[in-house]
Amino acid sequence: MIFSGPKGIFVRLCIRGGLLELVTLGFYRFWLTTDIRRHLWAHTSVGGDPAEYTGRARELLIGFLIAMAVLVPIYAGFFVLTLEAERIQAFASVPLGLLFYVLIQYAIYRARRYRVTRTVWRGLRFSMGGSGWGYAWRAVLWTLFAALTLGIAWPWRTAALERYMMQHTAYGSLQGEFHGKGWDLFKQVWYLPLVFPIALILVIGLPVIVAWFRAIEYRWWISNLKLGDVSFECDIDNGDLILPYIMVWVWSAVAGAVFFAVVVGGSFGIAYAGFSEEEIAILMQHPAAIAGFAGLYLLLAIATGVAMRVYLMRDFWAKIVSMTEVYNLSAADNVEGQGELASAIGEGFADGLDIGGF
Repeated sequence: MIFSGPKGIFVRLCIRGGLLELVTLGFYRFWLTTDIRRHLWAHTSVGGDPAEYTGRARELLIGFLIAMAVLVPIYAGFFVLTLEAERIQAFASVPLGLLFYVLIQYAIYRARRYRVTRTVWRGLRFSMGGSGWGYAWRAVLWTLFAALTLGIAWPWRTAALERYMMQHTAYGSLQGEFHGKGWDLFKQVWYLPLVFPIALILVIGLPVIVAWFRAIEYRWWISNLKLGDVSFECDIDNGDLILPYIMVWVWSAVAGAVFFAVVVGGSFGIAYAGFSEEEIAILMQHPAAIAGFAGLYLLLAIATGVAMRVYLMRDFWAKIVSMTEVYNLSAADNVEGQGELASAIGEGFADGLDIGGF
């Protein structure tokens, strides 16, 4: 597999998209997400043939609006019932929280189904069936089991859920499979929870341990995927994803420091100009001052968003693709198309629940 996407083009795409998100109050994100996927898919070649993303921003927007028509009444009802339940008895709102967890799992499955069915290679579309609710109740039971075992069973949860997803995924007539075992993942990550408190204290150690885990998880996941007789092998090293995480941490810290310096510097400047406390209070409540502060905060958010998309999306993608080999690709030479396009409602739910993936 080869990734050939120029980094400069991707950076400009993210900066322009971030600024347009600011102007459109966030609604441009559907077009930005589509542009990012088209860029990543189009510059990824398997056996010399590039992939194609056929999703449309309008689909994501419609899916989001439909999802919000469902989620807004649920959010409102959840808020009222939570207050009332907690007033009657402590922790009585826990079942309502579980309802949201089920919705999140449903959205995760349907969002992946949308992306899979919008992926084309050699003119043939991938397909994904199965049930989002079937995935959701499995996820709930596995999460409960993982909680009862203090997280020890989490690798088995990951393997079981991925197996369900791949059982319903296909490329034409090539059926998807996942052979990963929870024990194989557990053996590679069991020590990470033990060093997590130390990493948390060191601050900079936290992105390192997260990057270490993600590299292990990606290698285990990709190396156990199959489509018919086509198999994959990922040789990414445990430390290969550390630099992108460090760069996001550094850029976020720099952006935060600039924001803090401008706010503090402005405050000292006003005080140095000889304004009284009463005049400063009036000045800080002026609409222009509030708008300036809000604009500065949004620019900080855009800068952080651009850094995350460049390093944790594009660089992750480029590194993982370049470290992945495909075997028995000839098995995909003569396959027949099957399956139907999925709606974008799942993506809408994922966006509305703030768990949207790229």
